[in-house]
Amino acid sequence: MPGKITLQAEPCPVARALDVIGDRWSLLIVRNAFDGMGRFGDFQKGLGIAKNILSDRLHKLQLQGILEAVPATDGSAYQDYVLTAKGEALFTLIVSLRQWGEEYLFDKNEPRSLLLEKQSGKAIPKMEARSANGRKLNASNTLVRKIDR
Repeated sequence: MPGKITLQAEPCPVARALDVIGDRWSLLIVRNAFDGMGRFGDFQKGLGIAKNILSDRLHKLQLQGILEAVPATDGSAYQDYVLTAKGEALFTLIVSLRQWGEEYLFDKNEPRSLLLEKQSGKAIPKMEARSANGRKLNASNTLVRKIDR
């Protein structure tokens, strides 16, 4: 997109990550890929996203090495979009967003989807940042060492 400001030269990892996956469609595509979705038509129908926007986001996610287009496993002429190792590494981000949404965006008894461990069928414990010795970390006991520009 001409004139689009990129954050890829920023010294902040958060800014660079948002430049790659910081729009809702990209994150929802990744979420659906984790849920086993892989076909263009399935993404389009499941998300209710315009085809041109979906095509753009899939292309960007491929260029970033998050998704890979592979021949369809059913032998058809279609292709499937699958998460690469770089895409799979977004799992903790998706889980963290889910858990934040569960805690702050739903009423106590409001129905919602659940993320469960396959083996036990139990809810996944809340993800937390921890120090090397296991101490819980938050904004008050961490710091960002900025670089001079």
